Amino acid sequence: MEFKEQQAIYLQIAEYVCEKILLENWKPDEKILSVRELAVELEVNPNTAMRAYEFLQNREIIYNKRGIGFFVASDANKKVSTFRKQQFLESELPVFLKNMQILNISIQEIERYYTKFLNNKKS
Repeated sequence: MEFKEQQAIYLQIAEYVCEKILLENWKPDEKILSVRELAVELEVNPNTAMRAYEFLQNREIIYNKRGIGFFVASDANKKVSTFRKQQFLESELPVFLKNMQILNISIQEIERYYTKFLNNKKS
């Protein structure tokens, strides 16, 4: 996994886990990789992987069965979507809108590109 310098590694790992959940690679109430397995897979320190799991556990996206491991919460998909949407609206959208303004890009142009993107995705 390629890590970005602008964001803490544990948050990027949390995003990775969230993506696995949203793509349904990891399903509700399914056991997920152990902290050590995740650390080995992503080539990070186990403490960093644990910090990502704690972050997700605090948001009730995953839960821990003591002595067994971590599992995807039954409503994790909904919680991840809500969390990611809020994160996008608060962090990424303002930058996007500012760039639209600076570059004089109309909402109609964006709509055309978005429609094209959706059509390509269906193919």
